[in-house]
Amino acid sequence: MPSYTLVVMTNAKDGRDDEFNDWYSNRHIQDVLAIDGFVSAKRFRLADTQRGTTPSPYKYLALYQIETSNLAGTLAELGARSGTEKAPISDAMDQQRFAYVYEVIK
Repeated sequence: MPSYTLVVMTNAKDGRDDEFNDWYSNRHIQDVLAIDGFVSAKRFRLADTQRGTTPSPYKYLALYQIETSNLAGTLAELGARSGTEKAPISDAMDQQRFAYVYEVIK
């Protein structure tokens, strides 16, 4: 089965990191993993020490592993659930974000 990684970079709204991280780690990841095709997720926080000097516009990174033969359908379901009772979005999250799907190179 084809394998993909959804890369999502986000920020919390100013002063709301604790609320954002609680929602993301304790609600959002479970909501996404309930969608067929999503098999795992891992979150990261930008480290204080970096290799380069260019500042990152994003503080948080989430990597979602997807295994599906219907990527368009899996992503459509994610979009359909986003912001609903099945997958509410916290207002502590800054709405500007980066999200791309990468395919495994064999």
